[in-house]
Amino acid sequence: MKKKILDSNVLYILISIVLGFVFGALLLTIIGVNPAAAYGKLFNGIFGKPKFMTYSVVYGAPLILTGLSVAFSFRTGVFNIGAEGQYVVGTLAAATVGILCPLPPVIHAIVCILAAACAGAFWGWIVGLLKVKKGINEVLSYIMLNWIAFYLSNYVVNIKSIHTDQGAEATKNILSSASIKMPKAIAKLTGCGDVHWGILLAVFAAIAIWFIMTKTTFGYQLRAVGFSRTAAEYAGISSNKVFLMSMSISGLLAGIGGAIQLLGMSERIPQFAAQEGYGFQGITVALIGSTNPIGCIFSGLFYGAMKYGGNKLTVIKVPTEVVNIIMGTIIIFIAIAPVFKMLLQKASAKKEVKE
Repeated sequence: MKKKILDSNVLYILISIVLGFVFGALLLTIIGVNPAAAYGKLFNGIFGKPKFMTYSVVYGAPLILTGLSVAFSFRTGVFNIGAEGQYVVGTLAAATVGILCPLPPVIHAIVCILAAACAGAFWGWIVGLLKVKKGINEVLSYIMLNWIAFYLSNYVVNIKSIHTDQGAEATKNILSSASIKMPKAIAKLTGCGDVHWGILLAVFAAIAIWFIMTKTTFGYQLRAVGFSRTAAEYAGISSNKVFLMSMSISGLLAGIGGAIQLLGMSERIPQFAAQEGYGFQGITVALIGSTNPIGCIFSGLFYGAMKYGGNKLTVIKVPTEVVNIIMGTIIIFIAIAPVFKMLLQKASAKKEVKE
């Protein structure tokens, strides 16, 4: 039992989270801020009211999906640094359909989500095609497509039929029929005006990806190609076909993440001055979740809570960037987790020998 615990990734992720907060406390002390006061404000900003907890979940919903996107591709042997671009084209597709295509409620939202899924899948498929046909490294393609999505979004935002008439550098708001917000009674009960159905979609997507990866032949093929494309081909698996499918599904998940954020919360796209960040934050979510689809649910909610609670730190004049530093430190400790694992296993082995 003890050996099983020491072999568990969950233990080392928890250790990394604790060390991340310890490092954050040291940083706060250095800049002259009481860590207890800062962390007290952070945790109160998450758990202090039902409204705060609901907003933490709302913030976490798109992060679960971008985390799933990164985790899924990682399990198939690809580091998806392009979830940012896939997220952006997902929001762009959902916004375009949500503004220009009036449809009945519910159906309109579904069509918007499907459009975002197709856009994200296409953005991922391009990377797969360049890799399969031309041998272009997927990381380079992902980075370039992130910027193409960024500038494409800024171009579309300024098209006359989509641009707002209210003087802001943004699109019009989506039509009310495209919204995925929960009924006003639930919003009133939780105190969160932005509560939406996206979290249920995110959880469903995580369970579906877990099932595909662990319980289906296709999932076995994906994992086989991830472990070794040569061995997979020797076993009769078409690695190129599986690779393209993997890239497309990964992009699809990030695209849906963009759609639920747009349809449930922002309701329009501003002109970007910098990258949105949800795709890059998905990398953190995937790593904290140990690239496990179910783990991404909890890590996405954790990151969402940290983002929302971190906004409250400005009240005590603490920069919100502290949260990003804590999350970055957690990732560093997760990266060196094998060292913790080796040390704990050695200590356990020595104790057993003595006994």
